[in-house]
Amino acid sequence: MSAEPPVWRHCPLCASALAWRVEQEDGGPTRRLRCSACEFVHWNNPTPVLAAIVQCSDRDDRILLARNAAWTRPFHGLITGFMEAGESPEEGIRREIAEETSLQVESLALVGVHDFQRMNQVLITYHARAHGEIRLSPELVDVKLIAPADLLCWPAGTGQALALWLRSQGIEPRWLE
Repeated sequence: MSAEPPVWRHCPLCASALAWRVEQEDGGPTRRLRCSACEFVHWNNPTPVLAAIVQCSDRDDRILLARNAAWTRPFHGLITGFMEAGESPEEGIRREIAEETSLQVESLALVGVHDFQRMNQVLITYHARAHGEIRLSPELVDVKLIAPADLLCWPAGTGQALALWLRSQGIEPRWLE
């Protein structure tokens, strides 16, 4: 059970203080933030995040890696985004790719579903074949197009999904130092 400080300190319903309580649930004892005044429970469930390994069919099948404008380090990663209410994961990743790069998706294949506990997220990663003129949204500042055999995987989050996809292509992943 995690000992990190709670993100929420007060109940969003009645403004009373939240406190950690361990209670018996279906899966056994579970520690959650609860309000002692109104019994509100902060479930703190992981957030689904969509990711895409975008392979550009009109650019020698190179993989598009993008640099997010909010990132402080000069790192290029997969296209990612949050699923919107009312859309399927497939619809969501098609939307994210179009919004962030203007590319049109030809096909999608699920690569895998991974936990990313450091961010309290569940990553749903797809391989997307896409084409078109790349036009970056304000969310991105740069892209790189890299041959699959030349990709370097990173040790956390979507880097694990990229390594899984590379293995499915018969390419042994290489890792960033």
